[in-house]
Amino acid sequence: MPGVRPALTLLGAVGAVGAGAAIWGVGIERYLFTLRTHAVRILPAGSAPLTVLHVSDAHMAPWQHRKQTWMAALADLEPDLVVNTGDNLGHADGLLGLRRAFDPLRGIPGAFVHGSNDHAAPSPRNPLRYFSGPSKSVRTAEPLDTDALDSYLRDDLGWLDLNNHAGVIEAAGRRIAAFGVSDAHRHWDDLEVLPDAIDAVRADAPSDLSIGVTHAPYRRVLDTFTDLGADMIFGGHTHGGQVRVPGLGALVANCDIPLDQARGLSTWSHAGRSVPLNVSAGLGHSIYAPVRFACRPEASLVTVLPRD
Repeated sequence: MPGVRPALTLLGAVGAVGAGAAIWGVGIERYLFTLRTHAVRILPAGSAPLTVLHVSDAHMAPWQHRKQTWMAALADLEPDLVVNTGDNLGHADGLLGLRRAFDPLRGIPGAFVHGSNDHAAPSPRNPLRYFSGPSKSVRTAEPLDTDALDSYLRDDLGWLDLNNHAGVIEAAGRRIAAFGVSDAHRHWDDLEVLPDAIDAVRADAPSDLSIGVTHAPYRRVLDTFTDLGADMIFGGHTHGGQVRVPGLGALVANCDIPLDQARGLSTWSHAGRSVPLNVSAGLGHSIYAPVRFACRPEASLVTVLPRD
């Protein structure tokens, strides 16, 4: 019949492109771990540079040896500070793999907050639902050993727990005031406790730098962090969209941040004040959605420089 063969040819071509994209996203790109480098000028004039390693969303399972090896090699960068924006675990035994990944960073000052997958394991679900809007909690999700995770990050690695908390980090001879919240996507953020906690930190001695740390970069959190005097904000959660359209970018962010800020370094402004915001696309994915497309897994190395 006229027109049937061209239509079948087109259909076959579309199918081949789709199959190729799936093979790339599932079998190749999710293993192409990438280091993003950024520079910001927010330190007092005359200060020496400070390097910050930002890691997020490892969603670690014990069998993910390629990811563990790549993450362990990040210690070779010799960062001055590590910022971990949560969702470390992706399996009940994920801490085994996380130890292999993070042990080489032992002794380097750091800070961390929780994502929901630091409390509950991922559950099987249709991955296409990710594109229908922000994900919802699953009541039957398997609980994870959050206490063991926190003990490792806090006691073994020496990192500061910033879940609805503020504190001081000494890094490379600098005093850093740090504050953060637990997962805003699950409404675990308690922004009301931060002003008094931050005032207590700043009352002790002046700081060279103030940072705000959140897993999910919701607008309410970013606005509050900006108002509370953060010099820079770190976030994760979005996976950079996880599946991006070349030339267009992220289709979803899994929160209310603008899509063009769902990955990388940008500027967040509120009430007349603007600060650098780094949102990591993260290093992993749910074990039930093992794909990345035009959005390689990543860690970030941010060089913090003095103001001009």
